[in-house]
Amino acid sequence: MQGDEPWSHEDIDVGEVKLHCVTQGEGSLVVLLHGFPEFWYSWRHQIPFLAKRFKVVAPDMRGYDLSDRPRGASEYSLDKLTGDVAGLIESFGASQAHVIGHDWGGAVAWSFAMARPEMVDKLVVMNAPHPAAFAKQIMSNPRQMVRSWYMFFFQVPVIPELALKAGNFFLLKRFFSDWAVNKEAFSAADLDELARAASAPGALTAGINYYRAMFRNPRALAAIRKGVPRIKSPTLLIWAEDDKALGMELTYGLEEYFEDGLTVKYIPDCSHWVQQEQPLVVNELLDEFL
Repeated sequence: MQGDEPWSHEDIDVGEVKLHCVTQGEGSLVVLLHGFPEFWYSWRHQIPFLAKRFKVVAPDMRGYDLSDRPRGASEYSLDKLTGDVAGLIESFGASQAHVIGHDWGGAVAWSFAMARPEMVDKLVVMNAPHPAAFAKQIMSNPRQMVRSWYMFFFQVPVIPELALKAGNFFLLKRFFSDWAVNKEAFSAADLDELARAASAPGALTAGINYYRAMFRNPRALAAIRKGVPRIKSPTLLIWAEDDKALGMELTYGLEEYFEDGLTVKYIPDCSHWVQQEQPLVVNELLDEFL
């Protein structure tokens, strides 16, 4: 995806790894963190829009597409992932940034805002539950446990990778096309591009290792259940209502986790892939909030 594009591609050394990044614009820094099984391309509708006012950086997160892929699930712990974000912000000469994340990128954004509050100006999360809310729901809500079946499946070695690769990434492509309410949100070319990134040697294992690292750290999960730091930055939670993996109940009763308030905006008739399926709505919300 290089050539006649409005943005630039850079490889940025963030400390332990190098991250391939798409960059565009000038001004205050905005960092866009994608989810699974995606890469920077998930933000293709937001990058040029935000670049009118900001310096936008959309990395391939650790393990994805053209970024470095260290081996082993322990290399994809939240401590490592939040460290990458800190290194990314610092590499652009900034002391803080607006941090925007979706899905796993949202999980990293939540954790980063709690661990490094001084580095977050404003926080935006899309269809990724606050970790404390998710820890409660996954233990007490049978519906959410069923929705999260894939997280448990991903703990099995090798088989998840084989399943997602089978039939020229048939199942992976269906996650996007079948989940979407707006079936025109993903063109055949979009699906091919997402499959291409996932086909890089070791990329699927790296992405799945985010889930494996989470489940293999019971102390971290126990600590989340006991309590987490309150988020200090102004925060916007954007939530597509027709998410097949995450229930809307994950967005309720979150006020206790924030010092400067939380704004929640729901988008009806939209699936988990919110910024790709409803880009105009999401861009308007981002413009208002930032």
